[in-house]
Amino acid sequence: MKFNFSKKIILFLFLMALQFSFAQKKKEENIGSEVVNVVKPYTPTISDASKIQESPVLDDEGNAKKETIKYSIFSFPVASTFTPAKGKAEGVDKEAKEKFFNNYATLAIGNYGTLNAELFVNQELANNDYVGGMFRHFSSQGGINNLELDDWFYDTALDVTYGANYDKMSWNIDLGYQNQAYNWYGLPMDFGSALTPGDRNNLIAGIDSKHSYNGISLGGKLNFTEGAFKDASMKFSHFSDSFGSSENRFYVKPALQFDVADQLVKTDIIVDYVGGSFDKNYEDTNTAKVKYGFTNLGISPSFNINENGWNVKLGASLFYSIDKMGADNKFLIYPNVSVSYPVVEDLMIFYAGAEGSLEQNSYMDFVKENQFLSPTLAIVPTDKQYQISAGLKGKLASSVSYNIQGSYNNERNKALFRSHDYTENNANEDYAYGNSFQVVYDDVRTFRFSGNLKADFSENVSFALGGTFSSYKNSVEQEAWNLPAVEVNSSIDFNITPKWYAGAKLFYVGERKDFQLNTDIVYVTQPEPMTLKSYVDLNSHVGYKYNSQLTAFLKLNNMTNKSYQKWMNYPVQGFQVMIGGNYKFDF
Repeated sequence: MKFNFSKKIILFLFLMALQFSFAQKKKEENIGSEVVNVVKPYTPTISDASKIQESPVLDDEGNAKKETIKYSIFSFPVASTFTPAKGKAEGVDKEAKEKFFNNYATLAIGNYGTLNAELFVNQELANNDYVGGMFRHFSSQGGINNLELDDWFYDTALDVTYGANYDKMSWNIDLGYQNQAYNWYGLPMDFGSALTPGDRNNLIAGIDSKHSYNGISLGGKLNFTEGAFKDASMKFSHFSDSFGSSENRFYVKPALQFDVADQLVKTDIIVDYVGGSFDKNYEDTNTAKVKYGFTNLGISPSFNINENGWNVKLGASLFYSIDKMGADNKFLIYPNVSVSYPVVEDLMIFYAGAEGSLEQNSYMDFVKENQFLSPTLAIVPTDKQYQISAGLKGKLASSVSYNIQGSYNNERNKALFRSHDYTENNANEDYAYGNSFQVVYDDVRTFRFSGNLKADFSENVSFALGGTFSSYKNSVEQEAWNLPAVEVNSSIDFNITPKWYAGAKLFYVGERKDFQLNTDIVYVTQPEPMTLKSYVDLNSHVGYKYNSQLTAFLKLNNMTNKSYQKWMNYPVQGFQVMIGGNYKFDF
């Protein structure tokens, strides 16, 4: 039988009263006296205690399980006269869309007698056809301090194109002409030191330092949006100079692309020919023209795989090089492998690769890098055996991107520019007084680390920073001639107001090595290679947009006013100022 808590208290009080009454009766009886002897000491003990449960079991009737209460809401409509107002979209001020013009003309003048002119025209014709043209001219009257030979130059080019764009294909044909003139003004600093002042002056006065180049080209491109034939480009060019040098080059590069098992297969085909001749060698000892000619036949298939975020390209490049002037024909195989994986989506993408190729060298391409070459070069292809690289790229923020890379390159017959040795003989050619460069070849291994950072802080401010750090190891030559170990560039552009804009660019080029001997001198000890000092070139510009068509600008170049040497014995112009305008128009 179970009792609740109140009944237990009543029973306890009743038992206590009954015990008290029995004790009173015992007290009235005479129980006598008796002596008790304790023969054992008292040893107290502690009885076992019962541990209270942390979660006691409640068995009271008052703690019975509560019943579930079900309820419902009785709703009925309430009359209301409130009528909400209809929503209205907030108006947005739209900026007027800037008109795009098909043509422009630029004209600028500056100190050193500098003139820069450009004209670009483009006109759409019926049936998706178009025609365009580009004229460019850049010249200077010279005026570099402490020079004994002329340093003026000009570069004029005209390009015309005709093409068409259709739904499934596009094509164009290009025709170009270029005429350039420069002066071999870079005489050695100690030139004529062993001559009398009169003989030295007569020798320098007899040097005609001018040399000119002419180039004409015809090429075209095809592009397809459907089918296995993706695109093709082709070009024929003829290049010559004022010393009887002549070169022809022709290449065609079609590309095929198709899917196999949902994967992309691409094949590039290359046919590249170059051939030419020079009237003389540098020592002027040849009895016939110095000729060269190479035909490179190549095919580069690759297989692309995209699985689980990995983008993998597996391929190889096969080349057969035919030496027209000799029996040095070669069959070469190069890797063509790359892989990329998004480590953290767009924030960090890992990529790596191993690639190689056979690079066709030409007189025209060398002149684009160095206009002060002698017309007595040796032309051979460069065997780029492999370039192994790995890097990370991505975004630090929505408007800040980066790319860092490390690489190792192994190249055979890498072309290097080095100053010519010379004599002070008045029978020499005008380029044989230590004022021209040659091309030497060497096997070069290059360790390189590069990185760049680009940031658009807002719609009106953009910034870029890049750098390359290289280490070279040669097989034959003492140094990797005229290759810098450090190159850094930076730029920033502002839109100050809708009308005004400005920007600046900075270039840093580290030390380079070059070497030159005066063979009229008997050296007791062989001179060491010469070190060209590093230099900084700071340029800036500011412009004003008068309207959508007319813009005026001011350009400041080499603001540090340092007449540094880009090539040995060739100082550049100092502080340069150019002012001009640009006009956009339609016909």
